[in-house]
Amino acid sequence: MTGWQPLVRDLVVRIEQDLLAVLDGLDPALIDAVAIDGTNSIGWLLWHLTRSHDRNISELRGRQQLWLTQGWHAHFGRAADPHDTGYRHSPAEAADFRSPRPEIIANYHRAVVEMIDDYLETAPAGDPDRLASSPTLGNTVPVHQRLVGVLVDGLQHVGQAALLCGILRSGQCA
Repeated sequence: MTGWQPLVRDLVVRIEQDLLAVLDGLDPALIDAVAIDGTNSIGWLLWHLTRSHDRNISELRGRQQLWLTQGWHAHFGRAADPHDTGYRHSPAEAADFRSPRPEIIANYHRAVVEMIDDYLETAPAGDPDRLASSPTLGNTVPVHQRLVGVLVDGLQHVGQAALLCGILRSGQCA
């Protein structure tokens, strides 16, 4: 990889490392807990950020999401709906979300990181300037704007999960 790809990969790896740190040793009873009613759980946050990465990069590649092709939806007990990413979930929908075991979240995220690596290895140097449409978002923007959105959301959500983990575990999270 040369050009823009190593920077994107480094950020994707950082998000994965932080996600794994949150899940490391996490009591499964805490994964769906919330600090305040109406807020998101650790499980929902990590699922949503992974779904966002899967959906966005799959759309950029013009391929189906791993959520469907690898059957991750079944591991999460959810419908095979490519639009089920948490985007525009109401507080009630987020509260109803039930997480699988932490290792399933980690394994899905790992599969998505591998898919992103494949994209980065094969994406042409000028791909960030290419216009890409998103049926989910209903817009067309340059690839670099989509990647920035994916990375910023990923960093924000994994940070939120780490904060919530620290609150729920009295500061015992990484």
